[in-house]
Amino acid sequence: MTETDLYRGYIDCLNNQDWERLHRFVHDEVHYNGDRVGLSGYRDMLERDFREIPDLYFDVQLLISDPPFIASRLQFNCTPKGNFFGLPINGKKVSFSENVFYEFLNDRIRNVWSVIDKAAIEAQL
Repeated sequence: MTETDLYRGYIDCLNNQDWERLHRFVHDEVHYNGDRVGLSGYRDMLERDFREIPDLYFDVQLLISDPPFIASRLQFNCTPKGNFFGLPINGKKVSFSENVFYEFLNDRIRNVWSVIDKAAIEAQL
């Protein structure tokens, strides 16, 4: 299975909130933006995201593979509850993108580097 296939399976896992399968795609010692969060911390972060954004959906707009790396541009059209990235969204529909890079180790995501377009969100408020 290629990194691209694994990544699409990972995105499907997220969109279905199938947390029991997350370990198949994410390494036990995963790092997020340079911090070691581990699989349980990564899962906690994702579960919190879905609690705060009930209509969260990861829409892959661009996917580039250079094993062991994947680069993806994700698009979001969602309705966060309360504050989101320190911004008072409070149920307003917003659209923004995330540019994210992944490094795979032994067919699982070991490193994640994420940059979210916060300026796009601010411009909609």
